[in-house]
Amino acid sequence: MTDLDITGRDEGEFTVIRLVGDVDVSAAARLRDALARLITCPSERVLVDLTDVPFLDSTGLGVLVARLKQQRVDGGDMALVIPSERLLRNFRITGLDRVFRIYATVAQAVAADADGAPPADGH
Repeated sequence: MTDLDITGRDEGEFTVIRLVGDVDVSAAARLRDALARLITCPSERVLVDLTDVPFLDSTGLGVLVARLKQQRVDGGDMALVIPSERLLRNFRITGLDRVFRIYATVAQAVAADADGAPPADGH
């Protein structure tokens, strides 16, 4: 069993899914199942909050990419909250920072969505 905690809530036009703990190979199936359970409408706009994720491996990245693809196929979208430079480095190295919309905070993502602005602060 993994120590990853996964919760969901609505905020603005987003379903915000907050992860707390490491996202690694032992947590990947649980994350995939939780995303499927918490995203109730295929065309939903989802924001995955990685603020409290100290570690994210390639398996976790794969789960997020697969879900992003599914959201976009179904007419929805998925963005990420990554305030940690250390974690953000994983996305830059893999080029995924050009695939995902990435924000520093949930509030920034909600505000950007409200006025149609792109991510700020280079995120």
